[in-house]
Amino acid sequence: MPDYMVVLTTTNSQDLANTLADDLVRNSVAACVNIIPNITSVYKWKGEVCRDTEWLLVIKTSAGHFERLRERLRARHSYDVPEVIALPVVAGDAAYLNWLTESIGPPPAPPSP
Repeated sequence: MPDYMVVLTTTNSQDLANTLADDLVRNSVAACVNIIPNITSVYKWKGEVCRDTEWLLVIKTSAGHFERLRERLRARHSYDVPEVIALPVVAGDAAYLNWLTESIGPPPAPPSP
């Protein structure tokens, strides 16, 4: 059974959230992406405390797809340092987890040496 995970990232616009979600699902590195609009993020950047409205993406995937997902987010994100945090799924409904596996397929083979 694959190790399932939920990956979190935030964006500064609805358009970017939609673009990233579509890309991740279309390219089978995520089975589903929930977009939660209008969250307030308070964080420190370059020594300053910032407060911004952001969109939270809740991304469902497997551990075997994480590196491809992370690479796609980093390449397409507007932030210099985007949030990419993976949380393990410790339990889940079997039917949902089966659907998740079917949606993303097997993880890619590791590169040959």
